[in-house]
Amino acid sequence: MAAEPIGARALNRATLARQMLLERAELSAREALARLVGMQAQEPLDPYVGLWSRVRGFRPQALARLLTGREAVRIVLMRGTIHLVTADDCLELRPPVQPILDRELTVHGQYGDELATVDPEPVLRVARPFLAEPRTIPQLRAELARNFPDRTPGALAYLCRNHIPLVQVPPRGGWGMARQVTLADAEAWLGRPLVARPDLRRIALRYLAAFGPATPADLAAWSGLPSRRPVLEGLRPRLRAFRDECGRELLDVDDAPRPGPDAPAPPRFLPVYDNVLLSHA
Repeated sequence: MAAEPIGARALNRATLARQMLLERAELSAREALARLVGMQAQEPLDPYVGLWSRVRGFRPQALARLLTGREAVRIVLMRGTIHLVTADDCLELRPPVQPILDRELTVHGQYGDELATVDPEPVLRVARPFLAEPRTIPQLRAELARNFPDRTPGALAYLCRNHIPLVQVPPRGGWGMARQVTLADAEAWLGRPLVARPDLRRIALRYLAAFGPATPADLAAWSGLPSRRPVLEGLRPRLRAFRDECGRELLDVDDAPRPGPDAPAPPRFLPVYDNVLLSHA
C-alpha cells in the first residue's frame, strides 16, 4: 500500500469535515454523539456548545432529553476524563479504558499509599448494590465509612470511581442544571451489562472516521491507552495510507471525506475541552 502525500491544510480540512465543522450536519443529537464517538464533558454544558456548532437546528432540549431518557450518559472514559456518550457507546467503550483507571489508583497522590493496602473486593461488594440507585458522593462516603471505619472514606470512594462504571445522572448535565454530582452504576442505570469483549478494531475504525487521517500515536492520545499500533496494523488491508509533510505515515478509512486544501473553513465556536482539540498526538 503506497502512501499518498497529504499536506497540512488538506489534513486540517479532512478532520474538520468529519467533525462536522466545515458544514453543520443534518443529524439528530444522538446520531451526532455516535458519529463523534462521544464528546468531552467534564464541563457539563460543553457538549451543548459543541453540538450547536456542528448540527443544523440543534436545540439544547434535544440533548437534555437524551440524558433524562437514559439514551446518553456522562461517564469517565477516554483519557480517564468525563465524556458524554450514547448508552450503547458507554457499554462498549468503558471496558477498554479500565487499564487507565487501574493506573490512576497506583499514582494518585492523595490516596495512593492507602489504596496500595486496600483489598478492593470487599469494598466493591458493598458499593455495587448501594450504587444501583443514584447516590451523591457524600452518601457514598458515609456508606463506606459505616462499613469500613478504619479506612479513609474518600480513598474508598475513589477506588469505587475507578472500578465501577459510574455515570453522572441527571439533573447534572441537563441544560442549565449543573447541580451536584449524583452517581449510579451504569449497568443498573441502563438496564444492560457492559460489553464483555469490545471490538477494539471497530473502535479504532470509528476513531479514524471521526478524527482521521491519524497515526497510532494519535489513536493512543485520544484513548489514553498505550500504543495502538498493533490494532491499526491489523486493519491495514482495509485502510488508506498517507504521508504528511513531516514524513509521518497516517492511516484512514477509505470512504471518509477528504476535501481539498482550499475548501472553505468558516469560523466555529468550540468549548475549551472539545475533543477535536484533544484527540491527536
